[in-house]
Parts: sequence; structure tokens; C-alpha cells
Amino acid sequence: MTRKSFDMELQRLQDQMLQLASRVENVIIEAVEVLKRQDLESAKHIITQDRDINKKRYEIEQDCLIAIATQQPLAGDLRILAAILDITDELERMGDYAKGIAKITLMIGKQPLLKPLIDVPIMAEKTRKMLHRSLDAFVQRDADLAREIPLGDDEVDNLYNMVYNELMTFVAADIKNIDQANYLLWVAHNLERTADRVTNICERVIFTVTGEFIELDQETSGHESYT
Repeated sequence: MTRKSFDMELQRLQDQMLQLASRVENVIIEAVEVLKRQDLESAKHIITQDRDINKKRYEIEQDCLIAIATQQPLAGDLRILAAILDITDELERMGDYAKGIAKITLMIGKQPLLKPLIDVPIMAEKTRKMLHRSLDAFVQRDADLAREIPLGDDEVDNLYNMVYNELMTFVAADIKNIDQANYLLWVAHNLERTADRVTNICERVIFTVTGEFIELDQETSGHESYT
């Protein structure tokens, strides 16, 4: 494979990753909207759609590994291929979080929501924007932008805390609310974890551009996520 052909293959792999990212952005927002509407059929569709996200992730991974094994890429090329591998893995996990929200929608069913969802959709949109900007940073090889994006994670964390506190007031008022409060808290937590994974992408972008590993968020969550 000539250098020109290899560059074209790198661009193709990057484009495939960006297409996957666009699907994940959409499913994050869709999962929360489906929960708001309590649309059980659409929730089932999101769960089924997750298989397609997983399949695409493995297709990209296979093509990256073939390129590494057969083309003897230079150090800079290797960093790009490693970034595509890593980012694709993060995207697949974000898809799992959206699937988890869809599963929670089914678990709540048609039971009236404790309250209209306000902060959770805002969390979803802020997370989606962070993800979109992180991919812009990768495409532009912009390490400064990658350093800036995780600042938005603080806003997502603050919204999570607001959701937590509000749900706990419902539990305090009536212990029967505890199951749904717990389900909705998992939804907020999945979005929080999605934002954390955007931070991981930003760290990878910085490494791709500079060759330097920097931890942008020293704090790690001690909670699992619902997938």
C-alpha cells in the first residue's frame, strides 16, 4: 500500500468512527426523550439498535488492527490508529449507557413519573455537545480544545447532584417512591458516566497530538452504571 493509499485508509477509518459517534450522539438524546414519553416500543428499538453499534465498533477495530499488522505505520500513524481504537471503544460503552436508559424505561413502564424530567434532558444535551466537541478536537488535532471540553463535566456533575437531591426528597416524602427514584437516579448516573468517557476521549486526543499523557480528571466514580 502506497503512502497515499494508507492516508486514504486512515481517513476512511476516521470517517467510520465519526459516523459511529453521530449514531451514539443521537441515541443518547433519543433514550432520554423515549423515557420522557414513556414510549416502550421505542425503548425496545433502542435496545435492539445497540447490537448495530457493537457490530460497527468491532468492524472498525478489525480494520485498525489489519492496518497496524500489515502496513508498518509510523509513530504518528500508530497514535492515530490507537486513538480510533480507543475512541470507538468509548463510543460503544456510551451506547451501552443509552441502552441502559432504555431498559429503565421498560422497568418503569407506564407508571407515572415522580415529576416531569427537566434536569435529565439538560444533562443529556450537555453530554451530547461535549461528545461532539471532543470529536471535533480529534479531527482538528486540537489539544487545546481537548483540554477545555472536560470543564463541561462539572456542569453535568452538578446537574446529577441536583437530580439526586430532588429524588431523595420524594423518597423522604413517601418510601414507596424509592424504586422509581432509584431507576431515575441510574438514568442520571449513566449520563454522568457518559460525560466521564468524553473526558477519556479528550485525554486520547491530547496524547495523539502531543505524545503526552495527561489525566484531565483525577477523580473517578466509585459507582457502576446500569447497562
